[in-house]
Amino acid sequence: MKVLFFSPGYPPEMNDFTRGLAEVGAEVVGVGDGPVHGLPDMVKRSLSDYLQMPLHDASAIVAAARARGHRFDRVECLWEPFVEQAAMVREAMGVPGMSLETARGFRDKELMKRRVEAAGLRVPHHARARSRAEVHAAAERFGYPLIIKPIAGAGSADTFRVNDAAELAVALDRTAHVAEVSVEEFVEGEEFTFDTICIDGRPAYVNVAQYHPRPLVARSNQWVSPITLVLRDLSQPKLQGGIRLGFEVLRAMGMGTGFTHMEWYLKPDGEVVFGEIGGRSPGGHLVDQMNWCGDVDLFREWARAVCWKDFQAPDRRLYNVGIVFKRASGEGRITRIEGLQGYLARYGAHVVTETLLRPGQYRRNWVQTLVSDGFVVVRHPDHDTCLRMAEAVGTDIQLYAGG
Repeated sequence: MKVLFFSPGYPPEMNDFTRGLAEVGAEVVGVGDGPVHGLPDMVKRSLSDYLQMPLHDASAIVAAARARGHRFDRVECLWEPFVEQAAMVREAMGVPGMSLETARGFRDKELMKRRVEAAGLRVPHHARARSRAEVHAAAERFGYPLIIKPIAGAGSADTFRVNDAAELAVALDRTAHVAEVSVEEFVEGEEFTFDTICIDGRPAYVNVAQYHPRPLVARSNQWVSPITLVLRDLSQPKLQGGIRLGFEVLRAMGMGTGFTHMEWYLKPDGEVVFGEIGGRSPGGHLVDQMNWCGDVDLFREWARAVCWKDFQAPDRRLYNVGIVFKRASGEGRITRIEGLQGYLARYGAHVVTETLLRPGQYRRNWVQTLVSDGFVVVRHPDHDTCLRMAEAVGTDIQLYAGG
């Protein structure tokens, strides 16, 4: 089994996916735009070869692979911007896996919603817009509030809630650099994920997490300490509509083998609405949270699924797992942390990891990275206890920067 793996060293979670491929017996060839000496040692140990070249140029990747005599059984990419390029390489080299047409459905938010809608599933009212005039026409058709987001974006980057015409004008200015946007109905309600590892379209593993608050709120307010809570009990009634929706979306999108990450809404009246789906693993350390939920290694199990169409992790969910991203007050270097030692004294037995920046380190741009100025992960079998501990990270621990 020989696998071409896109960007084995970035984003950081790709290091573990590369390791996972090697651990299940694959010969792994990496392709990335950075030099091989810049890769982490674990990644270099996992690779049999490395092609350094721009990831956006599928034809150049094919030519370089052929020049070195490579023939692949799988071509895998879990980094959102390049899933289409991976599909192009598959098709050019005759490798089985997600086609370019299927990959486009996972990347293009309008095409995605049309395919889900065609299956009779509820999606937000939506329209593609390439100009201000088209955005205004969609706003007149749907009414406010609206969401403006890039057609091929990831996360909540360049995504804005618009409540009236004045806010629409601001959002249009701030997305002027985006060639195409999706204009959507804003769906009031709670926001969840539906994450899977699929084998031939059938989930071998399922996860649901809830955002506290919704990502758009967290990305719009610096004072928020966003929480993502992986849920232990997937049998609870409030999740069943979203889980059923997730299975139906996988069929509508023509999912084959690999990771998926979907978001969905639960309205106050109980209606379930599709958000969007990616044909790749989730970011924001959500895979780590899933691992801590069941004490498993999904980096390796994903690799086993794509290489051998097998999944061997035990079917168990032991803990609710909450990750809390912290943002410092002020700019420049971190000057002090308050409340951490007291928090650890109270809840340390349930803290899985803590990566807060320390005094002297420069704080990060919270708009550009969800990780912000570090995070704390807690886990507990009881949902309310886990959520309470996660919320206490936000209220009891403070980071300050200055100078």
